[in-house]
Amino acid sequence: MSPLHYVKHESVSLKDHPEFNEPWLQEQIRNDPSILGLGELAVVAIERSQPKAGRLDILMRDPDTGKRYEVELMLGTVDESHIIRCIEYWDIERKRYPQFEHTAVLVAENITTRFLNVIGLFTSVIPIVAIQLNALKVGENILLNFTKVLDEIVPGEPEDEGENEPPTDRAYWERRGTKETLRLADEAAQLVTEIAPSLIPTYRKYYIGFTDGVRPNNFVVLRPKKRFLNVDVRVSDIDSWRNKLSEAGIEVLQGGRKFGRVPFTIDREDFVANRELLTEFFRASWEEQRD
Repeated sequence: MSPLHYVKHESVSLKDHPEFNEPWLQEQIRNDPSILGLGELAVVAIERSQPKAGRLDILMRDPDTGKRYEVELMLGTVDESHIIRCIEYWDIERKRYPQFEHTAVLVAENITTRFLNVIGLFTSVIPIVAIQLNALKVGENILLNFTKVLDEIVPGEPEDEGENEPPTDRAYWERRGTKETLRLADEAAQLVTEIAPSLIPTYRKYYIGFTDGVRPNNFVVLRPKKRFLNVDVRVSDIDSWRNKLSEAGIEVLQGGRKFGRVPFTIDREDFVANRELLTEFFRASWEEQRD
């Protein structure tokens, strides 16, 4: 039996070692994005310039879903300025690219209970993740360990939310979207109710869905935005319908496969030009879930 060998090691703070600075840390993440524990992500940019707001440390994306992660790095103990900067960069990027989902990510060597509680206050309105970095020095090498100490709260799939959450109303969605995109949602909802006369629209916090008066039936979900309407439809033949929509010039979004859904974005022009295709799509989804 081989004898056990003890390797001398110690916990260190990167802040106390100038050679292991932020650019060095960025490079480690660029070389292996998976070390953050957020999945198999790709690095889009390092030190991404933000209009009138400095530079975003790292922008990452999920190749499968297109979801983007705005990562703010902090050597040493987290402070108020980095929390604000993290949220600010997330907000700028989501407004520049509203077709993607976005998550703010704060990485720091020390996230105190006080600041963890502060960050936690935002989780109901901002998808934010807090990750604590622990560095271990082994000989001349530095080993990095990233531990997620606060995860984002992801709204459940509409079927899972049921009717437990208090309903909203049209005024709520007019504030979140506009009068025009809400009218577009009304017209899309009319296509649904023409196919399924037993259903009526229901206004929830995260979506406009449908109910038969007893239970939700969200085979089509609508989300009015400022400039367009997001729609997602549950269907088994995902690839076929993604191709049909794309060929018609409709922007199909990433994601949805996990829940068997096809998400896409339409404006008034898309709706008018593709009314028959949308009706066909909604009908196919309705007939599937009735079988």
